[in-house]
Amino acid sequence: MGRDTARVVRDVEVEKYRARYGLLAVVVSNVAIAGVAAFGVWRLDGDKAVIVGVLTAAFTAVSSMTTAYLGIKAVSNTARSIALGDGAARRDRAAPPADPPAA
Repeated sequence: MGRDTARVVRDVEVEKYRARYGLLAVVVSNVAIAGVAAFGVWRLDGDKAVIVGVLTAAFTAVSSMTTAYLGIKAVSNTARSIALGDGAARRDRAAPPADPPAA
């Protein structure tokens, strides 16, 4: 295996770990937020106005965390593909062939 091949394999493995553990961090954070919100609702003993506030804050935190992760991951993947030249290859394949000059 050559240097370039080893580097590509290593980069792919690093990217897998980043994706896996980044998603794990988001899921654990969302579970923690939901747990704290559930505990807060349980301790409030039926004060509906405060319960609505706690649940709204928890929903906002969970949706912001998930959206931020997915957005950052999408931008990162796009930047990586552009940096590796995948974007140019796609444009070349998509472009129609030029007409030959008239003789």
